[in-house]
Amino acid sequence: MINYVDVKFPGLGWTLNVNPVAFTIGSIDVYWYGLLIAAALVLSVILAVKQAKSLKFPEGLVYDTILMIIPCAIIGARAYFVACNWDYYGKNLKAIFDLRSGGLAIYGGVILVFIGGIVMCRVRKIPFMELADYCVVYLPLGQAIGRWGNFFNQECFGTTTTLPWGMTSSTIQSYLETECPNLVSTMPVHPTFIYESLADLAIFFILLYIRKRSKIPFETTCAYFALYGTARFFIEGMRTDSLYIGHTSIRISQLLSLIFVIAALIYIAYARTKRFEKKGFPKKLFAEETSGEGKK
Repeated sequence: MINYVDVKFPGLGWTLNVNPVAFTIGSIDVYWYGLLIAAALVLSVILAVKQAKSLKFPEGLVYDTILMIIPCAIIGARAYFVACNWDYYGKNLKAIFDLRSGGLAIYGGVILVFIGGIVMCRVRKIPFMELADYCVVYLPLGQAIGRWGNFFNQECFGTTTTLPWGMTSSTIQSYLETECPNLVSTMPVHPTFIYESLADLAIFFILLYIRKRSKIPFETTCAYFALYGTARFFIEGMRTDSLYIGHTSIRISQLLSLIFVIAALIYIAYARTKRFEKKGFPKKLFAEETSGEGKK
């Protein structure tokens, strides 16, 4: 049975008929959330491969990195979310493996991907910072697309607002009545996932510019953490579904954002003072690709 929800933007006079399920194959529901993440991944890989040659990045390394990123991102993002909501998942263990309707935390995925990247680079003896600088550019692009999965699920929204682009739906009203009794459930809320999607898209273009011109290793990566961390810090403050540290009022994502921003800015300042230089990738990686093309 398909459950549509009317999502209204009263200030704009818009009403959108939304369903979290894109289509059904037999008895299996395929959610927009998963489709959008898959689309983001495919687009990121296409762009990464297309831009590799002009930026002197080994094309084959793009595919190798993706094989590492996919499991690390999913496992890290889910583990982070589950750990922060253990009161529920501890009593519903089967629900841990149900990813179709959401429940992924970006910082968990990013952290495990970086750990996986460090391990991969040590094993293959390639510079991690240069690898991160090339690949991190596509992360905010993926986030910008993936955030629209929150729209279809009607989640990750903010507090009530009188701004013209505020939105409301029966799902939002039900959530506010249950989880936020201090808020007027019939009022529109901030579409914070849209805010973050737009911020991520802007960060993507900024990182493209920085990556092309930067001569300092890890500077592009740190720029991502500084820019995304700043945007996430303020957007997180509006949300009604934040994950907190224990029973405190400290939002985990805001704390991590603050740490990442400060650490990134310190590194950039230090690296520029010391004039760090990029190492470049081993010539054998390019030789392997040239050899492969010759055999074709």
